[in-house]
This record gives sequence, structure tokens and C-alpha cells, in this order.
Amino acid sequence: MTATELDIAAERDRFPEVFRGQGWPRRALMAGVIAYLFYLMWLFDFSRVFGGLPKAWTILRLMLDWTGFAGWDHAELWRSMLETIAMAYLGSVLAVVFAAPLGFLGARNLIPGRIFHFVTRRLFDGLRGLDQLIWALVFVRAMGLGPVAGIMAIAVVETGVLAKLFAEAVETIDRGQVDGIGATGGGFVARVRFGVLPQVLPTMIGQTLYTIEANTREATILGLVGAGGIGLRLSERIQINAWDQVAYSIVLILISVAAIDTISRFLRLRLIGEA
Repeated sequence: MTATELDIAAERDRFPEVFRGQGWPRRALMAGVIAYLFYLMWLFDFSRVFGGLPKAWTILRLMLDWTGFAGWDHAELWRSMLETIAMAYLGSVLAVVFAAPLGFLGARNLIPGRIFHFVTRRLFDGLRGLDQLIWALVFVRAMGLGPVAGIMAIAVVETGVLAKLFAEAVETIDRGQVDGIGATGGGFVARVRFGVLPQVLPTMIGQTLYTIEANTREATILGLVGAGGIGLRLSERIQINAWDQVAYSIVLILISVAAIDTISRFLRLRLIGEA
């Protein structure tokens, strides 16, 4: 059955909002978006992608050639991978140590002062406003090459991130439990210890475990700027075109992240349950 012009007109009268967008404004907008897309491709010389495909294929083929596997320095690569995991763990733990008290201080329902609340929240924004890579460059220049710079970069950024998350978790608690402890004569410390902490502790544990997992990936990138770990070994092998060992390093990273994710999930289920 074919719709007639009268049927289309009737449907247009019944559902004007459906047919309204099919005029020239939408076509002009779509044309503008497509034109801007082609302009950007021309501006950034996107044709180089096609010119680089043969080289990319050669690199991929070299990455899959593991005929020299027995002669690689496996001890150094595994030691660097463990160093990366240690960087992520230590940086995350330091961040939690500083973020926990800052999170309680930054919660509006615990510290109601507007000026104090504004200052603490801007402090959180300042710590997490720069990427870990930028902080790593700063600490590498200040402390020299090595994992200490990476640990400090992770600790600074994650302190701001976790403090903000902890503060938001505290602000969503049920006030009834806190007020009940206050009614029995409990002071500020007692209200926080027995009224606030039990409610937010599962959230804080879950966020901490996820932070350790995420920082393992971030620590790999920090190594590329001299912060040690597997990232530094990855950078060295890229510079000498040892693409087979580059692929091996990537496999180590993927295995480590998957293992940490599994362990993190197991700990979350044991400590805080499915919820």
C-alpha cells in the first residue's frame, strides 16, 4: 500500500514536530558540519595517514616477530613492570592518606563554613587540574629520573581526585545516624567515627581499589617521560626500533592490568559486597 500526498499531509498535520526538521536549516547544518570536517582533514594533512600505512604495517609485522624471544632481557622487563605496579600502589596509598582527611574537611554538611568550603574545593581543583604527565615532568626536573617522580605525580593528582570523591560521598550520607550519636552526647570526632565513616567506608574502599587499578595504566605513561618503570623500557625500545620487545612490553602491561582488575574485583566483593 502506497501513501498518497493526502496521507502524507494528514500525517504532517498530526505530527508537525517530526516533519519540521526536514527543511533547509537541518540540511544547511549538516552541510556545514561535513564541510568543517573536510576542512580539518585538509588543515592537518590527513593524507599522511594513507602514506604511513605501509610503515605501520611493517611495524606491526616486526611486533609479531618473536623469533629472538629467548635472547631478550626478561628479568629487566619484569622488574620494570613490578616497579610500575609499585609506583601505582604507593602513589595511590599516599593519595588516600592525604585525601581522607581532606575529604571530610571539604564536605559541606560537616564543615559548614562557606569560605572554608570554597577554599578546600579550589584546592582539590588545583591538585587534579593538571594531568599526571605534567606533574611527572615537574618532579623529574626537581628530583631526577626514577620512580619517585612518578609516585609523587600520582599522589598529587589522586589526592585532589579522591578528596573530591570522598567529600561528595560524605555529603550524601543519612543525617539520622549522625544526629542520633550527637543526641547521646557524642562530639564531632564520635559523630564522624561512628556516624559518618561506616556509611562512606564502602564507597571509599571501592574508589581506592579502582584508583590503584587505573594508576597502573597511568604509571606506564609516566615512564615515557623518565619516571621509571615499564614505560621507560618501552620508550627505550621504541627509540632503537626493537618492536618485538615493544609488543612484549605491551603484553606484560595488559596482563598486569587484567590481574590487578581481577584482584580488585575480588577484594571489593569480599570487603563491600556486590552493592
